[in-house]
Amino acid sequence: MRDIAPSRSPLRIGLLTHSVLPRGGVVHTLELAGALARRGHRVTVIAPAEAGQTLFRDPGAPDAPVHLALLPAGTIAGPLVEQVRQRIAAIARGLPTVLEAGDFDLLHVHDSLGGNALADLHDRGHRLPAWLRTIHHLDDFADPQLAAWQARAWRSAQAIGCVSDTWCRHLDEQHGRIARRLHNGVDLRRFKPTAMPGEQEALRAAGLRPGLTCLAVGGVEHRKNSLRLLHAFARLRRTDPRWAEARLVIAGGASLLDHSASLRGWFEALADLGWNEGPDQPVWRTGPLPDTLLPALMRHATVLAMPSLMEGFGLVALEALACGTPALVSRRAPFTEHLAGCAHVGWCDPEDIASIAHGLQATALLPRPDTPPPVCLAHGWDASAERHEDWYRATLATGVRLPAEL
Repeated sequence: MRDIAPSRSPLRIGLLTHSVLPRGGVVHTLELAGALARRGHRVTVIAPAEAGQTLFRDPGAPDAPVHLALLPAGTIAGPLVEQVRQRIAAIARGLPTVLEAGDFDLLHVHDSLGGNALADLHDRGHRLPAWLRTIHHLDDFADPQLAAWQARAWRSAQAIGCVSDTWCRHLDEQHGRIARRLHNGVDLRRFKPTAMPGEQEALRAAGLRPGLTCLAVGGVEHRKNSLRLLHAFARLRRTDPRWAEARLVIAGGASLLDHSASLRGWFEALADLGWNEGPDQPVWRTGPLPDTLLPALMRHATVLAMPSLMEGFGLVALEALACGTPALVSRRAPFTEHLAGCAHVGWCDPEDIASIAHGLQATALLPRPDTPPPVCLAHGWDASAERHEDWYRATLATGVRLPAEL
């Protein structure tokens, strides 16, 4: 039996995401798809897949299935701009067949690749259903082509949603576009303080050992502030006996963007420290992990570190809190929107290494919640799906389609 029954007729919804890899935007899409399916809607997740790739997680459940349409992307290669061009073209090639078979009421796009593919199809005369765009955050691209693609991907959408008030205000103040606030959610069936059977054995098999563990999720990136986090962690290893044998674990890191400059700085800093990376080293970048292992890793961690320079929402911090692990976050929006006053959250100035180090120390000493804190309960996927459904129906009621010229 489904958890929630829709109050009106089901919608035929296509959710476009940019990859089959475990990135935040992809996870958001899959969780939203499952929650919409539980409300009785017919949901299809549409994603490009390179040769040999498949989606890292089944998006649905037996009682609330989600359809999956993978668009063949071949092998993507070349400089970043050329890779983006190839990905947009692959989505545009594969979409017409999926759209014809799916007979969708609407499409909901979560990234610039899908947005540009739909804009390309519109320019070629394809008849498209209404389509909406969620903006998680906007990057500052130095390359003019990347910047142009990013702008086109949201300007051409019929309606825009953002995952935080911060980005809603940015769209309004900087671009004169009104966006609907549509929060992320936490899957409290996966992210919870209670350990699962065999969890410790699985963590040991993956290379994790007992001891003070500082966890960051998402790989090494500039906006994640990875380099300052590394320096702050090294300072604590030198100056605080409790941290002398601590480990910094960087989980995940699958990305379509070019983070080579951040990685160069990372490796240079490691060389200066005389450190190596690996399961038995002070620092370990795990790369993408099995989907079932991330909640276990969060429960294992002493503290979740998220001193980001920029985030769309900061869902990882809520997931860690739901697992019973205190989280260190930047004292800036969007974290200040929903985490202010949470007893299990520490704060730092993300541009000050000493502040990050002090924040890690203090946050590691905070009490671990026995149950998910109220902020996690308030940000469930079922509530988010209900808001999305209202947004979809309101947008469809306007009867507006893409303009003749973008």
